[in-house]
Amino acid sequence: MSSRNQLRTRLEQTEIVVIPGVYDCLSAKIAEQLGFEVVATSGFGIAASTLGLPDYGFLTATEMFYSIGRITQSVNIPLIADLDTGYGNVLNVIRTVKEAVNLGVSGILLEDQEWPKKCGHFEGKRVISTWEQVSKIKAAVEARGDSGLVIIGRTDARAPLGLEEAINRGLAYFEAGADVIFIEAPQSQDELVKIAEALPNIPLVANIIEGGKTPQLSAQELQQMGFKIVFFPLTGLFTVTKAMTDCLRHLKETGTTANVENLVSFQQFEKLIDVPKYRQIEQQFYNQIDKQDSV
Repeated sequence: MSSRNQLRTRLEQTEIVVIPGVYDCLSAKIAEQLGFEVVATSGFGIAASTLGLPDYGFLTATEMFYSIGRITQSVNIPLIADLDTGYGNVLNVIRTVKEAVNLGVSGILLEDQEWPKKCGHFEGKRVISTWEQVSKIKAAVEARGDSGLVIIGRTDARAPLGLEEAINRGLAYFEAGADVIFIEAPQSQDELVKIAEALPNIPLVANIIEGGKTPQLSAQELQQMGFKIVFFPLTGLFTVTKAMTDCLRHLKETGTTANVENLVSFQQFEKLIDVPKYRQIEQQFYNQIDKQDSV
């Protein structure tokens, strides 16, 4: 079964899909090895890890696809790619979607912010008109063809225009062909309930960012409300940042890494990045050469 069919099959099941955010091949491989069924790239995480910059629209489409393409090759589970606004108008969206399909991406996020966009939990967001985003969703649907690519229509209208407008946009994007609807940054549990009640029988995304605007509810609580997907887009990035900061602070202060907690061993890391597998492949070919030389 292809990764896109895997994703669609999983979305048809009753249980909510818990999806960690990843920002490089290593984080994706860790998620896969821990048993997550789907991963999703975080534009915030890729901007921070590759550019050292905030999610303020600094990443170009080329830079984003450079990271996404390598991540899709590193794992065997579906990847949902954060493709921001599609990087332009309907023509740009068509090219963006076709590139995502070619790279083996299983699902994409398309949002309705003006470019340059900002992280959904930052202040000062602005959105394009509903009709323009509807046009971009329709263009994305046509561009994916029969690939099975899952399209997630995201609206950031809650902050600048209010919850009711955000809900109306969510419905419009679903009617335009989006498979899943993502209303970003509701600000209370009551707002989450209102979204689920206003958009019944539509697959919905909740986005949980530690310290962000949306309440930090569990997957089980969100499923009971009626949500189909819950993203934890920055959890891994925040965890790694804290661990690395603590480790390097210890090294700076003491001049040693002795007694540093939470370090994996060299052998454990070898296993994570498949060193034994490639060592075996390498030896297989060396053995073939040895046999030929002995003839």
